[in-house]
Amino acid sequence: MATVWNNVSSVCLSNLNSNRIRTRPPAFTPISVSFTRRRLTIRAAETDANEVKSQAPDKAPAASGSNVNQLLGIKGAAQETNKWKIRLQLTKPVTWPPLVWGVVCGAAASGNFHWNLEDVAKSIVCMMMSGPFLTGYTQTLNDWYDREIDAINEPYRPIPSGAISESEVITQIWLLLLGGLGLAGLLDIWARHDFPTVFYLAVGGSLLSYIYSAPPLKLKQNGWVGNFALGASYISLPWWAGQALFGTLTPDIIVLTLLYSIAGLGIAIVNDFKSVEGDRAMGLQSLPVAFGAETAKWICVGAIDITQISIAGYLLGVGKPYYALALLALIIPQVVFQFQYFLKDPVKYDVKYQASAQPFLVLGLLVTALATSH
Repeated sequence: MATVWNNVSSVCLSNLNSNRIRTRPPAFTPISVSFTRRRLTIRAAETDANEVKSQAPDKAPAASGSNVNQLLGIKGAAQETNKWKIRLQLTKPVTWPPLVWGVVCGAAASGNFHWNLEDVAKSIVCMMMSGPFLTGYTQTLNDWYDREIDAINEPYRPIPSGAISESEVITQIWLLLLGGLGLAGLLDIWARHDFPTVFYLAVGGSLLSYIYSAPPLKLKQNGWVGNFALGASYISLPWWAGQALFGTLTPDIIVLTLLYSIAGLGIAIVNDFKSVEGDRAMGLQSLPVAFGAETAKWICVGAIDITQISIAGYLLGVGKPYYALALLALIIPQVVFQFQYFLKDPVKYDVKYQASAQPFLVLGLLVTALATSH
């Protein structure tokens, strides 16, 4: 199972930073709700979205948009009128596999996963909770709060273009959130937990998603805090859920995965380079905006490489030299691709860099998980 999910996650983890403008880490929104004339109206606190008018056409500028991109929720999507396809697009399925991979790593780190029907079924439910439900909730929520910046960067997206109504978006947010929390509670009952660990992790992740995307905190406005929150959501939270489901979540694992989330911070920075104009216009202090592109790209690769080298040092220190060497071997090609692509031009080569380098980082996560399980 690990091999299969590695192949999928290695490509899709690179897309987590594509959510910098529209995503949050993987969930609850203090939303003001009023019922007037039988119509549900929901207003985001302190947002001036109503004052922002889309300057974009109702349709994407390119007539040759990809139907596959539309279903995956990535740039270059074809315009769609089918509401269910639009709903799927808002959840950005391309961002689900990293969360699924995190569950795999957590299950491996627990040392208590067995290849029987019950454990496989539990893991699939946990993956559904982490991916389609809570990540889908997070992505939809972020698109809702980023509708004004999308009107600048991607005005043809479903919300700013008017392809889906306000009430339909809000309904989707709530259904995905409640569905994810429901699955989390079910997993705690299934695992016979005395304390509902998975449920509280889901609640915590949902809250983090909200404060990442929504005012007044809107963590994403700060490049450091926002990107670390994003990295923790994609690396730490699903790992914790998988490990808590099959074993015990220990303090050393919490610290180790939070440290790994610094690498996630670096990954999240990658796509910030393409969004400088929109970030600057909306007052978001992404690292390329705050420090300039030249400095930010070195911060990015430094966060990724130094974190993994530190993890390898930790594994060596706790008597796992072979795992440490394996992790170091996986860092080398990442550095090569950084110099070959990313450091030359982080905008032009971002996709090539991510597709080339991220599989090695993802595999390193599994190596670390296996090391901690023995």
